Amino acid sequence: MTKILAICGSTRSQSTNHAILQMMAEKYSEQAEITLYPSISGLPHFNPDLDQDQDQPPPVVKAFRTAIEAADGVLICTPEYVFSLPGTLKNALEWTVSTTIFSEKPTALIVASGLGEIAFESLRLIMQTLGAAVAPNAALHIPGARNKLSNVHTSQDIDRLMNALTESIESRR
Repeated sequence: MTKILAICGSTRSQSTNHAILQMMAEKYSEQAEITLYPSISGLPHFNPDLDQDQDQPPPVVKAFRTAIEAADGVLICTPEYVFSLPGTLKNALEWTVSTTIFSEKPTALIVASGLGEIAFESLRLIMQTLGAAVAPNAALHIPGARNKLSNVHTSQDIDRLMNALTESIESRR
């Protein structure tokens, strides 16, 4: 079965983004095994000095990288905080810069927030820089997300995103 690692950019236990990822894990359980990464908040602050020997990064960083490598694809869902990505998500992504684990890795992006436009563009740019394979329909911006979770159009958009991600994964096998 297709294995997808889901990374939530919010550290709130009751976040909209976490709810979206949980809903997707349940809804698409026959299509893919979507595993939510426990929490990116446990990663230490990025420090290149701790990453000079790629074989010996801090153990929690090594576990994060291994989870990404083991997945067939990655799904990131995040809010926007103060017109930017949450610091914990940016920090997590910075720990992958010295690697090639996102190179051509099928990846889907969701920014679900009050506004989210700037975070959406920032996340797309970061993932492009990391070399992730984000298919055209595998990026979704959901402004006003709290009020749209049960919206039929949002559900259809998420279906399209999930189909694009799984097709991207299948095309690489």
